[in-house]
Amino acid sequence: MTTAVDTVAPGSDPEGLDRFRALEARQQPVWPDAETLAAVAGRLSQAAPLVVPAEARLLTERLAAAGRGEAFLLQGGDCAETFADANATRIRNKIRTILQMAVVLTHGASTPVVKMGRLAGQYAKPRSSDEETRDGVTLPAYRGDMVNGHEFTHSSRTPDPRRLEQAYRISAATANVVRAFTQGGHADLRRVHEWNRGFMRNPAYARYERTASEIDRAIRFMEACGADFDALRSVEFYLSHEALILDYERALTRVDAGSGEAYATSAHFLWIGERTRQLDGAHVEFLSRVANPIGVKLGPTTSPDDALALAARLNPGNAPGRLTFVARMGARKVRDVLPEVVEKVTAAGVAVTWVTDPMHGNTITSDSGYKTRRFSDVLDEVTGFFEVHRALGTVPGGLHMELTGDDVTEVLGGSEEIDDAGLALRYETLVDPRLNHQQSLEMAFRVAEMLTSW
Repeated sequence: MTTAVDTVAPGSDPEGLDRFRALEARQQPVWPDAETLAAVAGRLSQAAPLVVPAEARLLTERLAAAGRGEAFLLQGGDCAETFADANATRIRNKIRTILQMAVVLTHGASTPVVKMGRLAGQYAKPRSSDEETRDGVTLPAYRGDMVNGHEFTHSSRTPDPRRLEQAYRISAATANVVRAFTQGGHADLRRVHEWNRGFMRNPAYARYERTASEIDRAIRFMEACGADFDALRSVEFYLSHEALILDYERALTRVDAGSGEAYATSAHFLWIGERTRQLDGAHVEFLSRVANPIGVKLGPTTSPDDALALAARLNPGNAPGRLTFVARMGARKVRDVLPEVVEKVTAAGVAVTWVTDPMHGNTITSDSGYKTRRFSDVLDEVTGFFEVHRALGTVPGGLHMELTGDDVTEVLGGSEEIDDAGLALRYETLVDPRLNHQQSLEMAFRVAEMLTSW
């Protein structure tokens, strides 16, 4: 199915928000009860927004700076949040990890780091199959807690639209916890650096001692100069998730009274996944109608023409900061596929912020049967991303990571050398493997080294 390409500015045509319903919408659940879905959507359409347009507009400015090399984006969090894990301790651990990484990256980049969590809405995931079969029993695939349950029973796996409201309520609570931790002194620069000192006490990370010492000296220099550390007790922290379940996103879209533009208020930043970025599909159509900054995942099959067409569709005014391309090519393909895409997009004068997602293109199955990734592959894709931009003279604008603040064992390798047998110790993810707290910090130090030599 195709549709005429609209060239109105994103968010400026609120009456067009429902045009996506006439198009193919991939990766959507088959809701068994249309009346319940309509009732849930109606209630959500009257609910308070999770974010406000002014914050989304500020993020657009921050991402524009990252696209120019004047800032660097760090986006991290769970592959798929679960309702059960939405407690203050786990949320705090994720925020702490991102803040720790950001301090290291700020030093390496010598620019501000835009901090963004895959938080307060990442409750749905695309799946390669609509169904799952075990011991001759076939049930709907688990699509995330927003849609159905992980337990392999008929009642659990049946999509339930009431879960959309539960996702909203838990997202609102999560957003409140995020704001409390990032605005209430928990983000104090000196406290965050003290946490990194704890990380450095492990002999496995001795190679990063020089970077840690330089950060320590910089903070002491700031103190000696009378720096206003009270101003550094809070940070801007933005919320993001994949805009997958369109019934949820549409219900939480609001028209800003001041500007008259439509904003998705479920998060500051939304992205379109590799499986749903069809130019004539419902996801591209819907996100072309909202004024938020948005991203698009670009996998190894992406052609330069694909990227140019998506940019024209999603950012017809070529506004800086509106569009982020998140390359997820895989370590083996990033150096072959990405250069031509970046080169032609740049030559066309397209305003885009380039970010690497080194997680999704590097998934393997271990000998013991776990879905996992190798830390070395993740790092190699980041390295390749930087190499491509260095060769072309373009800007590597950020890092998009699946991570947790907990000491899970889901990704092979790292200085603490998680091996195949070690995966079983704390393999907790329900969907994709995540870097643990230590691996996340190690990644930050490695990327800081790349940024320092940029």
